[in-house]
Amino acid sequence: MTNVSGAGIVITGGGGGIGRAIARRFAAGGGRVVVNDLDPGAAAAVAAETGGLAVPGDAGTEQGVRDLVAAATEHLGEIDIYCSNAGTVGGTGPDTPEDEWQRAWEVNTLAHVRASRALLPGWLARGRGTFVVTASAAGLLTMLGAAPYSVTKHAAAAYAEWLAATYAHRGLTVHCICPQGVRTDMLAGSGRAGDVVLKGTAIEPEQVADALWDAMAEGRFLVLPHPEVLDYYQLRAANTDKWLRGMSRLQQRIEEAE
Repeated sequence: MTNVSGAGIVITGGGGGIGRAIARRFAAGGGRVVVNDLDPGAAAAVAAETGGLAVPGDAGTEQGVRDLVAAATEHLGEIDIYCSNAGTVGGTGPDTPEDEWQRAWEVNTLAHVRASRALLPGWLARGRGTFVVTASAAGLLTMLGAAPYSVTKHAAAAYAEWLAATYAHRGLTVHCICPQGVRTDMLAGSGRAGDVVLKGTAIEPEQVADALWDAMAEGRFLVLPHPEVLDYYQLRAANTDKWLRGMSRLQQRIEEAE
């Protein structure tokens, strides 16, 4: 179990949604939080509420990650838990402009790589550290109507898995959060596909934070706030063609509703 009480914790995308809920949950558990967000006002508000430090900036860039880790380390002394939570939807299909595809890679995938690059040397030297990746059920399954999001979230989940497989024996703990719909601004902006696929079973961000807390207590890699995602994941692996037929029917529902 990762000890939250007294731990130095960084949350990217912490100004709202899942990130804000995680910051609140960890602060309530005795954690010392650093809140990062693109929106300086949102970061400051959550930091004030949780007794933490706001470090606004872009966690989707190499310099942004470097500056965040430096500021957080100066404030906390050591970063014990890093929640790489910031994400972006952006784009629909193959016609999505190159710059939107690139931004999705930067925020949804490379942000995790860059943060781990900065943190791993210290963590491995100490023999402990916790890295939390907010992927998505889209990273285990897929999200119709959002190719850049689905592809980059698959990569995020794969990278989290790689980190766990490579460094667990050296003291690194990795958790990968994979919810379906969560009532955030991101879901509100997901269009017709979000309404058809996600809205009916959407949960509150606080439920995601609670699921992460439980997974950390139990030492589980996968954090599944929607338990049914495990069933879908198993079906996808065991009978891919059946899974794809079901997804195709969902896609037809989306098109009929438009």
